[in-house]
Amino acid sequence: MARAARSRKPNTGTPTAPPLPPLCTRLDGGPHRPLHSALGLMAVTVLGAWMGLLLLGTLRVPVGPMDTTMALHPSLAGGTRINVSPLGDLELRSHHAPIRLDVDVDRLDPVRSQALVDHPERFAGLQAEVTRDVTHGALGLALHSCVAVASGATALGLAVYRRPRRALAAGGLALTVLAACAGTAYATWNPQSVLEPKFSGLLSSAPSVVGNARNIVSEFDVYQKELARLVTNVTKLYDATSTLPAYQPDPTTLRVLHVSDIHLNPASWQIIASLVKQYRINVIVDTGDTMDHGSAAENHFLDSVSTLGAPYVWVRGNHDSRTTQKYLAGRKHVTVLDNGRVARVAGVRIAGVGDPQFTPDRSVVAAGDPAERTAGGRLADALRTERLAGTPVDIALAHNPAAVTEADGLVPLALAGHVHHRENTTLPQGTRLMVEGSTGGGGLRAVQNDKPAPVQASVLYLDRRTKRLQAWDEITLGGLGLSRAEVSRHLPRENQPGATPATGRPPHPSGPASPPGSPPSSRP
Repeated sequence: MARAARSRKPNTGTPTAPPLPPLCTRLDGGPHRPLHSALGLMAVTVLGAWMGLLLLGTLRVPVGPMDTTMALHPSLAGGTRINVSPLGDLELRSHHAPIRLDVDVDRLDPVRSQALVDHPERFAGLQAEVTRDVTHGALGLALHSCVAVASGATALGLAVYRRPRRALAAGGLALTVLAACAGTAYATWNPQSVLEPKFSGLLSSAPSVVGNARNIVSEFDVYQKELARLVTNVTKLYDATSTLPAYQPDPTTLRVLHVSDIHLNPASWQIIASLVKQYRINVIVDTGDTMDHGSAAENHFLDSVSTLGAPYVWVRGNHDSRTTQKYLAGRKHVTVLDNGRVARVAGVRIAGVGDPQFTPDRSVVAAGDPAERTAGGRLADALRTERLAGTPVDIALAHNPAAVTEADGLVPLALAGHVHHRENTTLPQGTRLMVEGSTGGGGLRAVQNDKPAPVQASVLYLDRRTKRLQAWDEITLGGLGLSRAEVSRHLPRENQPGATPATGRPPHPSGPASPPGSPPSSRP
């Protein structure tokens, strides 16, 4: 009766709106907005695709006589990394995309290798075979990666959402993301990246031979010999990777070794001597700070400059005194440049100015950049005089970059040091300024730091007739107690394949132009 009475209760006239269905449902059943749902799906897709690549994306591919492993990995920088264990890595800036191609050379197959030894005529077709194998491997890796990302995203989507439709949506979105990455890689593909490789290697025996920083003091002679041997081994391996036609050297190329800021590190002399031998250096250019305090007691440290195997051109740094300069000027095979003096060494006309400041002298207040620019002005005046006389200078030297920038527009190439790291810029008037890092790794004071500074030097390749920069190799070692080494090649923009020579640039010598050579080998 009560229920019947309540059912007959008069309606107040206020309509009751039916409940609205939720737009979508969270994992816990509560409503949330579509944007949150889309972001969640994207996060699940990316994470699942990444897990799929890690777990399932590896593919074994035979390439010629080698067994390799190919895989795609997420990366902000992109590119290609070829690992030849235990020799090291070869990095190529082949593309810009959020994926990187990793190729690991696992081993030489004994059967296929023996077949090449037994039938040397097969070497003639080895290049075509390797190209075919790499192409097939890349296609197979693409299909394999599609399966890996789709499987990973679908599996994670099923685990998170517990609904097949959402899981399949995650898998489809993963394929779309992979296709977008592949399209970006294809659009930014740089087939000329092999012209500027970066090699990094590890001398496996160095830690046991060299030991820790404490042993470096007692076994420094062993350390510097091992470090010099590392340079030799790295350059030989780099030569082995530089046998492509693009690396055929011009036999007339001049090789200039740029060093700076040795700061009394005796290991530097053996490193320089090794580079001179391996690269067949024509002239060594040192942009100063060879010493630490410039005292007469340090002078005998400089005795090795006459035995490095190449002429030595030097300008004074802010840690080199006039006493240092006078001592070096009396050494054999050494040319000291100051006040804009010009010298012709190994066919290259070089002018330089010494640093006007000697900072170890605490009784004199440092004059700063104004003094450097004044010294650079003297250098610029000398360059103008030489140009008016019809004998233009090829390279300008100063220790401080602030000084040598005054030579902008008066010389094609300017070299400096001082800042203990590399810088490479083109000045407003067209002069290329190359600042070298510390060839002494900051000197023996580097052991005071938590991480030793790297040892750096550069090999510059100059056209023998025009004296213009054709390419340069940057050599970087891991510093005191470390054994990592890197050699990377760079080409000026005007020397890139297909580039138009800059206006006013002297013409290349007759004959087909070819990029300059890599480190020399024993082959003719």
